Amino acid sequence: MTLYFEGVEESQASTDTIDYYRSFDKDHGRLETREYWVSDEIDWLPQKQEWKGIGSLCMMRTQREIDGKRSSEKLYYISSCKADAQRMASAIRGHWGIENSLHWVLDIAFREDECRKRKENSAQNFSLMRRITLNLLKQESSCKRSIAGKRLLAGWDTGYLEKVLFNV
Repeated sequence: MTLYFEGVEESQASTDTIDYYRSFDKDHGRLETREYWVSDEIDWLPQKQEWKGIGSLCMMRTQREIDGKRSSEKLYYISSCKADAQRMASAIRGHWGIENSLHWVLDIAFREDECRKRKENSAQNFSLMRRITLNLLKQESSCKRSIAGKRLLAGWDTGYLEKVLFNV
């Protein structure tokens, strides 16, 4: 896939076979440009039979400038959608938004980044337990508190803990 998109970066426009989209973000002292090239011309791809429902290939290039330091990264995606660079950009950003918000909640409500469990499988086991707990707390709707607040309440009140665990 890398070879397929090689040289396409110089062309910052849509063609017959490749759709192009560019977005800019300027936030928290960071300037970021994201460019997307998407193609649904996949007949040449030898592995296309291995991916049921494959519809398009995408290359995303991000260029960041933070405090005068520049970095660039290329990421490649396989999609079941037809070539639509703007739609692909939205899907990719949406995925990372969900991913980042999950990690933020786990860090704030559960202080996951401060966890020092390292022995054998303890880190993975506790990470799984935190995610299960987070899902249970999100499902409990009778209490209008933050996740951290619900977590504390469940520790203080066994009745509320039972409501969280058994969805009573």
